[in-house]
Amino acid sequence: QVQLVESGGGLVQAGDSLRLSCVASGRTFSTLWMGWYRQAPGKEREFVADIAWSGTSTRYADSVKGRFTISRDNAKNTVYLQMNNLKPEDTAVYYCKATFGTFVFWGQGTQVTVSS
Repeated sequence: QVQLVESGGGLVQAGDSLRLSCVASGRTFSTLWMGWYRQAPGKEREFVADIAWSGTSTRYADSVKGRFTISRDNAKNTVYLQMNNLKPEDTAVYYCKATFGTFVFWGQGTQVTVSS
């Protein structure tokens, strides 16, 4: 079992930055593939970014490329999502996801609201 706790969300204006954090516990963090997803009101949950256990491989949704950066600190059991130049369409609940083999774990989410 893996427990995930997100933090760092909030209300910001367009063009501002936020950094989300997700702390994992319950399993060796360095063995987990970590990702961020988001869900806007009335929409399905969508992929934002993910990062391999080593941190050397990352992927991003086209909508956030060049603005968001995912990173991880295995010593702190934490994955980050640096979000720059935020847009109103980035407004959503952001969820942290951990994958270990066929097992998938989700955090409770953190709200990000971007006003225009």
